[in-house]
Amino acid sequence: MRNKQYRDKKRGFGDKKGRRDDRRPDRGQHRDDKNRDKPGKRNKDREREARPARPQAPAIAANLWGVHAVTEAWLNPARRIKKFHATEQALMELAPVLQKAGAAGLERPEPVLVERHVLDRALSGAVHQGLALEAEPLEEIFIQDLAVRAAAQPKTIFVMLDQVTDPHNVGAVMRSASAFGAAGLIMQSRNAPEINGTMAKAACGALEHIPVAYETNLSRTIEYLQEQGFTVIGLDERGEKTLAEIPVPDKALIVLGAEGRGMRQNLREHCDVLVRLPTQGAILSLNVSNAAAVALYALTSS
Repeated sequence: MRNKQYRDKKRGFGDKKGRRDDRRPDRGQHRDDKNRDKPGKRNKDREREARPARPQAPAIAANLWGVHAVTEAWLNPARRIKKFHATEQALMELAPVLQKAGAAGLERPEPVLVERHVLDRALSGAVHQGLALEAEPLEEIFIQDLAVRAAAQPKTIFVMLDQVTDPHNVGAVMRSASAFGAAGLIMQSRNAPEINGTMAKAACGALEHIPVAYETNLSRTIEYLQEQGFTVIGLDERGEKTLAEIPVPDKALIVLGAEGRGMRQNLREHCDVLVRLPTQGAILSLNVSNAAAVALYALTSS
């Protein structure tokens, strides 16, 4: 019995002198109640509540960025633009473009000013040049649409890319195709990059001017265009002729394959003629976008 009383006293269950609540009268009292009346010690939760909420950065879901891509999209009547984010400096430099769109009666959203670091974070470090658009995709187009347009023109050149997957390369080809007057770009729907901001940036605005048709079967697409009177010219380093050695057709389809592999065998067999680009020195081949530019220049300058 005596041992039990000793243990009770040690644990604080004996007389009032040993009770914990008597030794520490504030036990069980909320910390806020203790600090409420003490000068210089405000409750941290109340202090946080008193602080004004920080303004939230605007949500940015841009799919077009860069001066050229944004400028051409802004002036394209076929583009529907949802949001426009820009730094103050970039917006000032784009003022003539905004005025031109206003004079043309284009319906466009009000610009939202943001800091450059906000765009950097939202676009994962892309070279946005202080401009970013959230825009709806352009209307989908098919090879039949391109053929109808070609029928109304005396001369037409299309470019076909066989499994070129790098959006930078596709964008560069698009830029060259637009610069040299090609009427359309054709790619396979399964093994080609989707149109995105990276491609549009590389295209430097050409995305708004050259239609892109995604087709399921490129071999059948070639056969269809041959029926429409197109001569199919495949660029292949093993080609027996150069572009300078073939007659320039009024209706031409240039086919380029991916770097390294080149065109697939089935597409190579569908071409009317295989040509090579003669090179000199140690470098015997060109990047696909450079090859496209050279071929388009050769065909349009003859």
